[in-house]
Formats: sequence, C-alpha cells, structure tokens
Amino acid sequence: MEKEKVARINELAHLAKERQLTDAEKEEQAALRREYIGEIRASFGAMLDNTVIERPDGSREKLQQKKP
Repeated sequence: MEKEKVARINELAHLAKERQLTDAEKEEQAALRREYIGEIRASFGAMLDNTVIERPDGSREKLQQKKP
C-alpha cells in the first residue's frame, strides 16, 4: 500500500479522535481499511505458502492448510 494511503488512514484516525467524521470520511476510512487488511492477508498468505517445517531427522515438508 502506498505511503500516502497509510498516512490518510492515520489522518482519519486522528480526526476521529478530535471530532465526528463526516459520512464521506467514514466511507473513505472503511474503504482504506479494507484495502489495507486485504493486502496484509495476501502478504501473510504468501508467507505461509513459503513456510517449511523442518523435522528433527532433517526432513522438510511444506506447511499444509487445515481443512475446515
């Protein structure tokens, strides 16, 4: 996510502490937060996809996703 968007999220959070946000600001804040969380989830998923478990005997296996 671009630094400008992160700065805007922080700016809106500070404004919310000082005063009530307008409806447009609330919508912007929600959209930016959804985008930010989506990027974090994608990054974390990619990290887990590349995670390997190394057993004491030296064998290695990829981390498997649990089935619901």
